[in-house]
Amino acid sequence: MATTKQKKLKRTPTRAKRLPLGPSGGVQLLLIQSVEHLGKQGEVVEVKSGYALNYLIPEGLATIANDHHKRMVDKHKAKLAEIERERQAELRKQAAEITKQSVTIEAKATEEGHLYGSVGAVEIIAALKKQGITMAAEQIKLEGVLKELGLYTVKIRFSSEVEGELKVWVVPAVGD
Repeated sequence: MATTKQKKLKRTPTRAKRLPLGPSGGVQLLLIQSVEHLGKQGEVVEVKSGYALNYLIPEGLATIANDHHKRMVDKHKAKLAEIERERQAELRKQAAEITKQSVTIEAKATEEGHLYGSVGAVEIIAALKKQGITMAAEQIKLEGVLKELGLYTVKIRFSSEVEGELKVWVVPAVGD
């Protein structure tokens, strides 16, 4: 028998740091980026620990949902909300200005007032451009093309919450 004593190595279990658990037993994370089928940026979500430890956290898509991170996200959301309010106010001002405007579009028409062609968003955009107003064709909401002479009220969509109305005169072309 050997008289030398061997030192016993003291082993401590190598456990990963415990993650905060949510009410359903999953891990609560704060999303840094939007993740499809999970949530949007800034939301607190609850996922299984394997999904959190093996994918979301290593890929930089989420972080542990502690109070500090939640406060930072709340401040960021408040700043974004303020920017959005200012943008909506500016869009409302533009909508009010466009409501005061009217455009005249000349088109060839029959004696009864039926147009040979039609007037659509492209023609309205061109008429607005002559007045110094730039718009995208997607912003003009027509219920159909205009096929007769007359006065029309066309909706202009600035955002999902802000709409304005533009008066469009379709008149016979000079020299008809």
